[in-house]
Amino acid sequence: MNLWDTRLLLRSAWVALVATSCAAAAAALDEGGLYIAGAGFDFQTTAERALAQNTGGRRFFLLSLPPETAALLANATGPPATLRDRVAAASGVLLVCQRDIDSGKIRADGLVPVVVAVRGWPPAGSNDSAPGQRHFAGENPAHLPAANEALRQLRSTCS
Repeated sequence: MNLWDTRLLLRSAWVALVATSCAAAAAALDEGGLYIAGAGFDFQTTAERALAQNTGGRRFFLLSLPPETAALLANATGPPATLRDRVAAASGVLLVCQRDIDSGKIRADGLVPVVVAVRGWPPAGSNDSAPGQRHFAGENPAHLPAANEALRQLRSTCS
């Protein structure tokens, strides 16, 4: 490979990197925020706030921590189930922490199918996530925030 080919290759790589960064930033701007039900904030109040602040089909994320996960159960009825369905219909992504499933605080088989379990940060020294990667192997990035700050807060909360 000559010098000209090397420069062309580097220039192409730079353009691809910039384009990818711009696409991720644009996606993050089209998203709403991360809302957390639990630790003093009930599901109803948190869900209503998320719905009010994210109109027009803008995607947002609602993480529920025990004991505020009852509305996410398949056997939930009445106003909690109706509110959960409104969140999902309004482009809300319903989330729980994988650690709560692993510890038995939440039964995965009892959740409605649209609920996504999210992992926290890997333990120190773990090879679960490659350095510089935002997602774990097998994790669907479409279910997680594009904004780095929201994803960091989500991972921290679920650690």
